[in-house]
Order: sequence, then structure tokens, then C-alpha cells
Amino acid sequence: MKVLITTDLYTTATNGVVTSVKNLSRELMEAGHEVRILTLSDTVHSHKEGNIYYIHSLPLKIYPDVRMPLPRSAHSQELLREIIAWKPDIIHSQCEFFSFHYARRIAKRTGAPLVHTYHTQYEQYVSYVMPGRWAGDFLVKTFSRVRLKKVDIIIAPTAKMKQVLEDYGVKNNIEIVPSGISLQQHQGRMTGDEREQMRQVLGIPQEHKVVLNLGRLGTEKNLDEVVRLFALQLRRHPDLTLLIVGDGPAREKLSQQARELGISDHVIFTGMVEPDQVQKYYQLGDVFVSASTSETQGLTYIEAAANGLPLVCREDPCLEGVIAPGENGYTYNSPDEFLDEMDKVLEDPDWCVCAGQKSEQIAAKYGKEQFAQNIEAVYEAAIQAEETAAV
Repeated sequence: MKVLITTDLYTTATNGVVTSVKNLSRELMEAGHEVRILTLSDTVHSHKEGNIYYIHSLPLKIYPDVRMPLPRSAHSQELLREIIAWKPDIIHSQCEFFSFHYARRIAKRTGAPLVHTYHTQYEQYVSYVMPGRWAGDFLVKTFSRVRLKKVDIIIAPTAKMKQVLEDYGVKNNIEIVPSGISLQQHQGRMTGDEREQMRQVLGIPQEHKVVLNLGRLGTEKNLDEVVRLFALQLRRHPDLTLLIVGDGPAREKLSQQARELGISDHVIFTGMVEPDQVQKYYQLGDVFVSASTSETQGLTYIEAAANGLPLVCREDPCLEGVIAPGENGYTYNSPDEFLDEMDKVLEDPDWCVCAGQKSEQIAAKYGKEQFAQNIEAVYEAAIQAEETAAV
């Protein structure tokens, strides 16, 4: 099968869309499929590297890593003609904005079915472009409904996202296919000496337990709540360090918040880390925490579970099946719930061992191999429907 994947984002290190695309493309190629990727370049030049086609673009200063393609050039048109001549059997779009235009154009020229994964709940992001929440929500719903009207099959990573799309008024066939992670990467374990050395390098006191958050530092991730609740937790357990792994536009505000709360000595920002090292940072943690309600699936939750961590996260439908309350973690809806549930985790090391084992069992369902097989089934259904309609 010839598979074309289109995405606005591909080189960002800690982004769920990028992780999903990279895992999917690798697994499809290992299964014998021919895969090409069309994405936006991080320069003003269009170019090709192996099976990846980069269309020239400029940064769009709305949100980090967001870029906008430049007007057509001879080279970009040459790359698009090459893809069209290749005649993909299926086109899988991953973003609704700029690369989606190319996906639709190529689908129209080649007759290939268009499958689209809807990764992002944009209501959480409209504050970056407009102040009015009502107007932003209306724009998101209208844009999504119109944009997806001619997609053959939509993939939602969770039942939560499928419900969101149905609430938008999207009428297409929607299939739920959870994104997968590289379980092998997250199943290896650091030695005790390696872990202690990393703690020393980062400045984590020997006697401290580590409360971990990992991911993009955007306001939609609600990390200010994590910092605020952590400050309250310190009153009960002063031997804690909050380790925030990742980077993003909210970092400076979060750092300032920690200073204002007088807890800077207990909060460490690592900045961006290399994707092939991320499992080591998970393994520095004693418990993974999150206050986000913007996730459509939350691959970091699954990665944390795969690394054997208990989780304490704000209640959200995307956590269904990832957190088994009382077994591998807890969900909370108020500061008091957060504090009480963290107490249970921090004061019961035997439970934490069992919780970590349960987390690993849960994460095992989200391997990238199964993810790719499920996506293949969607592709085959789309191709079959197209062939039936043509008869």
C-alpha cells in the first residue's frame, strides 16, 4: 500500500502529533508499506529528504512551532507533482490547517481516499488568537465541521474526541483508534546509580521524592494549577521536588509563579529534552501529575504509566482506561482531593510498587504495533468504500 501522511508538524520534539506520525510511519514501513510524508519546512526553502517532502514556510507567531506555507514556488510545485505522479493509495492527514490543503488537492488529483486524524481540541487554544471565548468556540466548531465535510473517514484517538466532533455537528464516519507509543523505549530501566547521577546533575536533593510533569508548557496545559497545588502539598510534605520537563510559552510565567509562591528551591525546569532520552526523565519521578483538560488522548499519561509511575491527574474523559482509580493512580476535581490523593501516594511506598506494576500493564495495550494495525484496517475500509462507490 502507498501511504501519504500530511502534517503541519514533524520536527517538534515533544508533541503528540509528531510522536503519533513518527510511530505510525515507522510501523507501516516495517509492515512493508511504502510511506511518504508531506510537511512544512522549518526554512523558506522547499526540499526533500528521503521519503519526507518539506514545503517552504514562515513562522506564524501565534504559537511556537506553528508555520505557514509560502506562496507557490517552482520547487514546491515540483515536489507536489512528484507525489501526485507516485499515486498514493491512501492519504492520511494529521492537521486541519495548512497541510490539509495539500492533502485535499492530492486526493482530488489522484482519487485516493482521504483519512484524517483529529488530534486537537482547539477550544483550549483560541485564547492565543482571539480574546472572546464564545466567538472562538463558534469559530472552532464551524471551521471543523466545514473542513472535515469531504473527509472519507475521521479517526478520533478517544471516545472523548469522537463526542467533541459529534457535538460540533460533524456527520462523517468517525472511528476511534488510540494512538500508540514505543513501549520498547519505555520498558527499559535505569540502574540505581544512573538515576542517582541524573538527580545530582539536576540538583534534586537526595531525600526528596519527585513529582513529575512532562510535556509542552502551554497555558492550555493548566500547569499553573499544578504549581499552586504543589505549593500546598509542600506544607504537608516538605521533602518534595517538582520536576517540570519540557518547554513552551508558559515557562516564564510558571517560573515567576514559583518565585512568588516562595517554592523556587523545590521546582526544577529542565527545558526540552531529546526524544530518545525522555524515558529517563519519567524514571526520575515518583508520581506523575497533570491538571490538563485539553488532551484528546494524552500520550504523556500513557508514557508515564509505561515507565511504571502512579498518576494523579485532573479528572478528564481522556483518562478512561489509563487511570484505574485506587489501582495505579487517582483523579481529582478539587484542591482538597488532589492533596488527599497525593498523601496516599507519598505515604504508602508498598502501594506505589503495586501501582507502578498496574500502570505498566495498562500501558501495554497502547503499543505502536497495535496502533499501526488498527490504522491499516481503517485504510483498507476507506479504499474498499472508494472502490465500491466507483462500481
